[in-house]
Amino acid sequence: MDRFDEMRVFIRVVETRSFRRSAESLGLPPSTVSDVIKRMEARLNIRLLDRTTRVVAPTLDGEAWYRRCLDIVDRVEDAEAAFSDDVVRGRLRVDVHGTLARHFLLPGLPEFLARHPDLELVLSEGDRLVDLIREGVDCVVRVGTPDDSDLIQRRLCSLGEAVVGSPGYFERQGVPQTPEDLDGHRCVAFLSSRTGTPMDLSFASGGAEITRPLPATLVVTGAETMLDAARRGLGLIQAPRYHLEADLAAGRLVEVLSGFAPDPTPVLALYPRDRQLSPRLRVFLDWLSTRFSPAG
Repeated sequence: MDRFDEMRVFIRVVETRSFRRSAESLGLPPSTVSDVIKRMEARLNIRLLDRTTRVVAPTLDGEAWYRRCLDIVDRVEDAEAAFSDDVVRGRLRVDVHGTLARHFLLPGLPEFLARHPDLELVLSEGDRLVDLIREGVDCVVRVGTPDDSDLIQRRLCSLGEAVVGSPGYFERQGVPQTPEDLDGHRCVAFLSSRTGTPMDLSFASGGAEITRPLPATLVVTGAETMLDAARRGLGLIQAPRYHLEADLAAGRLVEVLSGFAPDPTPVLALYPRDRQLSPRLRVFLDWLSTRFSPAG
């Protein structure tokens, strides 16, 4: 087994957190996997893994080596793909907000993966701007333009937002006609992972965007929790319109202040600037554009 294959073994051990499971997935004896890790640690003169009776976890050095191995394996696979047939293969790591994934990506994934059966898609959920190189992520999908990023940005669509509340909430609090009528109203606030503070409601008025802070009945970090809290009458929320369509159609939520809606927010795919676009990322980005195009 050469060093490149040893890197593949190490990557699988880190990702499965188990010598046995990694051996099974690679079709190797567990003793072979253990020997590979021992040789690698001896050659590097560092401890890569902390081993217990229940789990295997990378050390700090092991985590750094794992990222290096991922980058090396990816680059070799991409180089080979450039000189081989048109089959897209390998692992693609994408980080996307869970609500976007469930609404836009998952309905089309069976057909996409059937077209590319040798592609392994790893989908993680988040709303922070991850360090793609350090964390081994190929692409992130985010709502809004990052304040400072040297990543390449591909615009997928723009999403309009709406302010809504439950019928019962408006029976108690009244229906605001302008943002100035929001005195006495309360909201269910979404906690921004970027700023660490609850997000204010935003509106467009007189050609300018204004924000309106409201006292929060509840502060949440999950989009689904925020939506369910609004259904239960806990306050106003502002959310992408696509996420509210079913509730608005069923009458569970009612839109207000539609004439003061802010400008739509861009949805971007972001990926590293300093590396050649891999075949698997290229086909994924092209497919991603078709998934978001109806919303643009």
